This record gives sequence, C-alpha cells and structure tokens, in this order.
Amino acid sequence: MLALLLAAISLLALPAPARADTDIELGSPRLERTDDGVYLSMNVLFELPLIVEDALHKGIAMHFVAEAELYQDRWYWYDRKVATATRYMRLAYQPLTRRWRLSQGASPQASTGLGLSLAQTFDSLPEALSAVQRISRWRIAEPDVASVGSDHNIEMRFRLDTSQLPRPIQIGVAGQSDWNLSVVRRQRLTVEAAR
Repeated sequence: MLALLLAAISLLALPAPARADTDIELGSPRLERTDDGVYLSMNVLFELPLIVEDALHKGIAMHFVAEAELYQDRWYWYDRKVATATRYMRLAYQPLTRRWRLSQGASPQASTGLGLSLAQTFDSLPEALSAVQRISRWRIAEPDVASVGSDHNIEMRFRLDTSQLPRPIQIGVAGQSDWNLSVVRRQRLTVEAAR
C-alpha cells in the first residue's frame, strides 16, 4: 500500500506535458478597391496544435472559415453593415498520393468534394498551411460600396470549424482548448487604390 502511495505521489510531482500554443492573430489587413470590387488581403498567424496536425495526418479533413463584415460610419446611429463575405477552406491529406489538398469556396464543402470550389495540391503540410494563412485579394464587396481614400470599419474572423468534423470526433473535442482556433478583430482601414 505504501509503495502504491509513493508511486502516485511521484506521478504528481512530474511536470505537466507542454501544451500546444494555440495563439492566433490577424496581421497586416489591407482593403483595395478596383473597378470590379473591394478586396481584402490579410495574414492569419497561428501554429497548428499537435492534436489537429495528428488528425490531419490520419486523413481527417479540417475546415477553416474566414469571415469579413464591412461597415460604413454613420454619425447619427450605429455603423451600417454594407457587405458580408465568407470563405470556406477544407484541408485534407490524401495518403495514396501523399499530397495535401486545399479546397476553397464560398460555401461549406462536403467530404465528397462536390460543389464549386478552387482546389490546390501541395507536397507538404507547411506549404498547405501557408496557403490557408495567406488570404490575398479576397473580393468582399461591390465597387460602389467604398471609394478610394474612405475609412471603413471591418470585422474579420477566422476559425477552425469543428462542426464539420466527423460526429465521433466532435464529441471528443468538446471542452478541449487545443481545438479552439479562432480570432475576431475589428479595425478601421482606409480603402486604397489597387496596385
């Protein structure tokens, strides 16, 4: 009995395993206006938690969602929402080809891959994650919504959509902070002319 008690105390004295850093932030957002629309460019900076990376290597697709809402100032009332855009990204490992496939579209993508989306393949996970993290020239509004030089508030959100995971995994991720990859940022930006 004493040996069992000493073993339990020694286990409690061991340091806790290091947790994955799930800090996520949005960097360098920029609004540009062209003749065909208002475009948002930004970088999403995060490290993929080990548990999520392990699930990806086992063939479970991860779904990321980027959302943007553009607001126009009103001095007499709350800001008016003038545009909303959502981008869905599905990242999956294909074991037969040993390649990573990233599908992007304006609607959630089913596991069958059907629907309208742009798909790219990559040789490694870091290359695929780099494409997820770099949102470039994303059309979020019509051109008449904003003029060059005007200031607008924009609310940007990026998250890992755990509701798209298979049901048994959804039950297992409930309450685990490693699966909570999300960020919301509201910022005032000046609309620039396209380069």
